[in-house]
Amino acid sequence: MRQRSRGRVTLAAVAAMCAVAALPGQAYADGETAAYTFDPEAEAVSGAEVNTDATELKAGSVYKSSIKVGEKLYYRLNLDATTNAYVSAVVVPKGGGKVAYGDGITVSIRDSSDLRCSSEDALFESAEFPRPIAAYAYRVVEKDGSTCQGAGAYNVLVERESKATSGPEDWELELRYAAEPQPGEGAAMPTEAPENWPSASPVPPTPAADNRRKGGTSYYDATSLETGEWKDEIEPGQTLFYRVPVDWGQQIFATAGLGNSPASDEYIGSALAMSLDNPAHGHVDDVSPMSYSGKPAAVSLDPVPPVAYRNRFASSSSVSAMRFAGWYYLSVSLSPKVGQAYGAKPVPLTLSVKVDGTAGDSPYAGDAGIFGVTESDKDLAKSGRSGPQAAESKSNTMKLVGAAGIGAGAVLVLALGAWMLIARRRAAAAGGQSPYGGPPPQAW
Repeated sequence: MRQRSRGRVTLAAVAAMCAVAALPGQAYADGETAAYTFDPEAEAVSGAEVNTDATELKAGSVYKSSIKVGEKLYYRLNLDATTNAYVSAVVVPKGGGKVAYGDGITVSIRDSSDLRCSSEDALFESAEFPRPIAAYAYRVVEKDGSTCQGAGAYNVLVERESKATSGPEDWELELRYAAEPQPGEGAAMPTEAPENWPSASPVPPTPAADNRRKGGTSYYDATSLETGEWKDEIEPGQTLFYRVPVDWGQQIFATAGLGNSPASDEYIGSALAMSLDNPAHGHVDDVSPMSYSGKPAAVSLDPVPPVAYRNRFASSSSVSAMRFAGWYYLSVSLSPKVGQAYGAKPVPLTLSVKVDGTAGDSPYAGDAGIFGVTESDKDLAKSGRSGPQAAESKSNTMKLVGAAGIGAGAVLVLALGAWMLIARRRAAAAGGQSPYGGPPPQAW
């Protein structure tokens, strides 16, 4: 009986764990339009108008802030003389806000003398509708560098530009600070940008049998993808996020397409926008926004080079941004104007992703952190789970394992108690002798 009881407990725990592993879950209910989901670990921080009042950002941390029209806000970094530092800002206009061509932010890192280390813009251009957009800036230590090379205090400056016709609402910001690992000792690191790379688009991937993947609402809960053709739906005004692991030496290609709609044939310019960002949330490239007239339409990213350390020396920002391995993020946005012409019903979306090339070795000395691809990352891409879903599944599994262990322990204690009780009764029936021929059982 004890063995059967323990077997039932173990089988129940295994079945429950299998159920958890088989259910990836949803980031939000089907059909629900989700706003941008900020990282729940993000620490609230206010930018300072005077740099000496700025709050320090810590490596590996995420922050939530906001910026008003025309503001210039400072945040602080304390850097050593050897670490490459990357700070990104995701701009999140509040729902219903209005943006115009050229609205956006500029992110820069500056030394104590206000010399600029680097800067990048995140702008609303021809796709003039509010959606999350991102930019980053960095301080990179170079062998023959002359500025921004020393240890000390650095300023992160975020500047907002908005036209007079744009909405006056505050924009929310999600800030991240990532430190790049050190190269391996003795490694011959390249110092020149690549001159050429394969630019021909590969053969489109074959759709999988179960190729539906619901996009996430932010970088935090982006849905993991691998090479394949994936189906989804997107609502007018919605932005969906996906992430793809791209290792050293590999190229990423992506195409987004909308299905036809029988509701109308009205022409909508700049209907669909697609963007590619790197593991530090730095902008890599985007497509010229696609128009839509109720017929099937698709648009592809221009070919970008394979991931390589040497890409950072390129003058082209789209090449320079392909400087490290890790999760690359695809965001797809559908203009609210589509809803005015075609209704609020979701439009069929197809995302074709191809990761080409053989994975190479990491140039870093130790753990690559977010700048590498692990076997776990590949498993997530295969299953389609986001980072939060994977963490929740692991947590639930550990809880089930703990519950199963407690249950098995309780069964063992009860079984030992029953054994002692039976042994004592037998001993009493035999005149105080143990049924095993020795003295009565002792209590302990």
